[in-house]
Amino acid sequence: MRVIAARPYEFALEPRAAALLIIDMQRDFLEPGGFGAALGNDVSLLRSAIAPIAAVLTACRAAGMLVVHTREGHRPDLSDLTEAKHRRGRFTARIGDSGPMGRILVRGEAGHGIIAELSPAENEPVIDKPGKGAFYATDLEAILRGKGITQLIVAGVTTEVCVHTTVREANDRGFECLVLEDGTASYFPKFHEAALNMVCAQDGIFGWVAPAGAVVAALQQGES
Repeated sequence: MRVIAARPYEFALEPRAAALLIIDMQRDFLEPGGFGAALGNDVSLLRSAIAPIAAVLTACRAAGMLVVHTREGHRPDLSDLTEAKHRRGRFTARIGDSGPMGRILVRGEAGHGIIAELSPAENEPVIDKPGKGAFYATDLEAILRGKGITQLIVAGVTTEVCVHTTVREANDRGFECLVLEDGTASYFPKFHEAALNMVCAQDGIFGWVAPAGAVVAALQQGES
């Protein structure tokens, strides 16, 4: 067991029963030439999470922990895209339309890919999800149960949308979640702060929050 300094209190991590879950660190969301930037967002706010995630990723790999990556996107024929999601918003470009890095939120397009800094290793599962939550319409839960995972270290973007939805889904399924406060990010800093506070409110209603450095330090406790 490794004890991590966290909010609202210490998190007891069992590396053999824990996985690092990295949410939607995709080119279209994080790179200057991507669709997120084309919409007028400051992608540097999301890119601030890359270095903390990379540090935790290295430590988790060294500890032999399971690492899982997710990507939000849809089949090329958009058969898994609901009409409600497709029509929502008053954007000039919608899911499936051409964007700066190919068709927007379509699997296999350049923008759908995970950024090079956090590229998945060959043995690390990549979950393609059609919704905000990583458990909806995916085999994530089956993978975690099959590996005996009961704890999740959650990182990625954006804090208040796909990260928060996934943490809520995981909480209802009995997983203990630790969210990286500097390994998550939002285009809206106030939303990021509020989302983290919601996780650990009422003595941990959805889980725990900790900085990447505290996780790395705890994982390195067992290293010689």
